Amino acid sequence: MNNKIVKKFEDLPSPSYVCEQDLLENNLKLLKRVQDEADVNILLALKGFALYSTFDLCKKYLKGCCASGLHEAILAKEEFGGEVHTYSPAFKEEEIDEIIQLSNHLVFNSFNQLKQFRQKALGKTSLGLRINPEYSSVEVDLYNPCAINSRLGITKANFEEDELEGIDGLHFHALCEQNVDALEGALKAFEDNFSMYFKDLKWVNFGGGHHITREDYDVEGLIKLLKDFKKRYPHLKVYLEPGEAVGWQTGYLVATVLDVIKNGMNLAILDTSAEAHMPDTLAMPYRADIRNSGIANEKEYTYRLGGNTCLAGDIIGDYSFDKPLEIGDKIILEDMIHYTMVKTTTFNGIKLPSIVIKLSNDCYQIVNNFGYNEYKGRLS
Repeated sequence: MNNKIVKKFEDLPSPSYVCEQDLLENNLKLLKRVQDEADVNILLALKGFALYSTFDLCKKYLKGCCASGLHEAILAKEEFGGEVHTYSPAFKEEEIDEIIQLSNHLVFNSFNQLKQFRQKALGKTSLGLRINPEYSSVEVDLYNPCAINSRLGITKANFEEDELEGIDGLHFHALCEQNVDALEGALKAFEDNFSMYFKDLKWVNFGGGHHITREDYDVEGLIKLLKDFKKRYPHLKVYLEPGEAVGWQTGYLVATVLDVIKNGMNLAILDTSAEAHMPDTLAMPYRADIRNSGIANEKEYTYRLGGNTCLAGDIIGDYSFDKPLEIGDKIILEDMIHYTMVKTTTFNGIKLPSIVIKLSNDCYQIVNNFGYNEYKGRLS
């Protein structure tokens, strides 16, 4: 950890992720409004946003964290406090005792896992099952929890109603970056297939993928949907666990132009990497927004921006600018806080971006720098 304060943007290390504290708090306030008005509980999904230097702020607004396994559960307990809800497609025998100790809710992906670990967990944590409502509205299969032959969750045909001893809740996750209409469809399928078991439950969890802080999200529609559900099942505590909605549009990735060359077109090499620092741009794929740029040929000078690794496909995309790019120019890639830091790698030995918080007084706090030790520490 560094925690050095700098006053000028030009003095920031490159590359670096910059999270703007005020923008993050605006998102948290909106989530808190939904939480309060609908009388539900919103958790931070660490798989999407695990910037723990902001957790003192986050825990003022949210109830706790959901974890995907042991290490996220430890981070949640150590740095956030509050409730810890842990789900994994499969838990390991050598980790389960510690996970049980850390978790307020423990959600199993199959009846096999429930049977294997139920006796260890009974009386120590609240047990749940992840179900698959078999409602699919996500267009990209890579991110579709309810795709055909999904390994995530129990379908109605595979639900063992005689094995519900100790089960307090059901969890489903069917969305990815979607509006309330997608939740409405998933919730209907959830109720149609599993509401006959609700009477004996204490809670339900509607998972993540709710893009609540996106500008066009129907917040009022969400609040109404949640209130209506609670009227139908007043005995059930309701949880949502958005991760992306917490960090959505709260900051950017700063990179520097290292070289400009030509091979049929202008090529600019940056000190960052699509492969190592923003992998969803290749996996989704999606086009990252770059401040003060346009699409290819929209502005006078067009460049293909590439990363500083040996992967041929480490390409961020083609962008145009009002003036020529020069070595040393700063490039600002927008909305690079969620699902970035949690996915970074040191492929090629490339340096991880520093982590910076832009404070409310417009100063910048450099909370972490990385170097050779992060690369070497992953190897042996």
